[in-house]
Amino acid sequence: MTTQGWIGRPSGEPLHVIPHVVLGVGGGIAAYKAALLLRLLTESGHDVTVVPTAAALRFVGAPTWEALSGKPVSSEVWSDVSRVPHVQIGKNADLVVVAPATADLLARAAAGLADDLLTTTLLTAHCPVVFAPAMHTEMWEHAATQANIATLTARGAHIVPPASGRLTGADTGPGRLPDAEEIFAVCQRLLSGSEAGGPLAGRRVVVSAGGTREPLDPVRYLGNRSSGKQGYALAQVAAARGATVTLVAANTSLPAPTGVDVVPVGTALELQDAVAQAAKDADVVVMAAAVADFRPKAYAAAKIKKTHAATVDGGPDESAPTIELVRNPDILAGLVEHRGAAERPLIVGFAAETGDETGSVLDLARAKLARKGCDLLVANEVGVDKAFGTDANTVHLLFRDGLPGSPRDHTAGPAPKAEIAAVVWDGVQALLDPR
Repeated sequence: MTTQGWIGRPSGEPLHVIPHVVLGVGGGIAAYKAALLLRLLTESGHDVTVVPTAAALRFVGAPTWEALSGKPVSSEVWSDVSRVPHVQIGKNADLVVVAPATADLLARAAAGLADDLLTTTLLTAHCPVVFAPAMHTEMWEHAATQANIATLTARGAHIVPPASGRLTGADTGPGRLPDAEEIFAVCQRLLSGSEAGGPLAGRRVVVSAGGTREPLDPVRYLGNRSSGKQGYALAQVAAARGATVTLVAANTSLPAPTGVDVVPVGTALELQDAVAQAAKDADVVVMAAAVADFRPKAYAAAKIKKTHAATVDGGPDESAPTIELVRNPDILAGLVEHRGAAERPLIVGFAAETGDETGSVLDLARAKLARKGCDLLVANEVGVDKAFGTDANTVHLLFRDGLPGSPRDHTAGPAPKAEIAAVVWDGVQALLDPR
C-alpha cells in the first residue's frame, strides 16, 4: 500500500470497533441533503466527524452539523491546533465520504491542494474515500471536471455518479446529488469490504453493463435505453467486497468504478468476445448488459438516404427502406453451454421484461431461467420511467433448482441501484460459499 493510494488501511492497523467516518460537505445547494446522509450514518452506529468547507457553512450552518453528529464542527486548520486536526482526522478515519463534492472541491482534491481542513484531511486519509459529485450539468460535463474525476479515480477514490433530475432553478439534467440512501449503501459496502479483505476477496468477477448498438449505417444504429447504471453498481459493490472485477461496458458514459478493469465494447458480437475472454478464469459472470436480440444483416457503408422521386401519380414518395435483420447470439445461453458440467463460473443473468399477453414479468422470467440454465436470474420490469436510466430499481431474484446454499426466490426494491447490487451479491455469495 502506497501512501498515495486511498484503498484500504496500512497493514497492521485494524478497523475500529465503531467505524470512524468523516463526512466532508462541499459548498453547493445540495449540502442540505448531506444532513440526511449524516443521520443515516449516525443511526447505523458510526462515529461521524463532519468537516464542511467554509462555503458549505453558508448553506447549512455549524449548529445543524453539531446537533446531528454530537461533535464540534470547523472548516479551518486553526481550530484546536494542539490536537493537529488537519492530520489526525484523516489518519483516524475508516472512511471519508464527500457529499456534495462540488466542481471546485473535486479540482482542489485532484490537484492535491491543502487550503482548508477538508482538503488536508483528504491528503492524510489512508482509508477508502468516496466522492458524490453534485453541480450543474455543464460543470459536470466539462472536460476539466471529467479529467479531475479520472485523476481521483486513478488514485483509488470511489465516485458515486450524479443522478439526473431537477437542479437549481428550472434546470434539469445530470449533476443532481444521488439519494442519501444510495451514497450510504456505497459507504456500507466499503466499510464491510475493508474487513479481512472482504467477502469476495480472491474471487474473479466479470460484469457486463450498458446496451449494445448494432450499426445500420455510419450514423444510425439499433439500440436500447440502458444506461449501464445497474451493471456499474454491481461492479462497484463487487470491488468493494474485495473481488477482482472486469467490467465489459457497452456504450456508457459513466465514470469507471474504482479498482475495476473496464473493457469498452459497442456491438453484441464485441460484447460476446470480451465476456468470453474475461470469463476464462472467472468465478462469477454477471450478464447485466442489455444485449440487442437482432442486428442488420447488411451494413450500409454510406448513410441511407430518403428518396425524392415522385410516384406514378405525381405525389411524394413516402416509401422507406426495408431493413433485413438477423439474430444475435444468445450470450447468456452460450456461457452456460460452454461451462457444461463444471461448477465455474457461476452465471447470473438479467431479464428485462415488460410482460405481455402470454404472461407476467415473473412468468416470463421463470421460463427464461429454465430455458437459459443460469444459476441466478435477476428479473426486472422495464418500460417508460422503469429501470432504464433511473437511479432506483425493483428486481426479482430467481434461483436455479437444486443449487447448494440457494436462498428462496425473493423480491428486492424499490431501492437505489447500489442497494440492489448488494442484494444480488448477497445471493451470489450464498451460492459461492458452499462450493
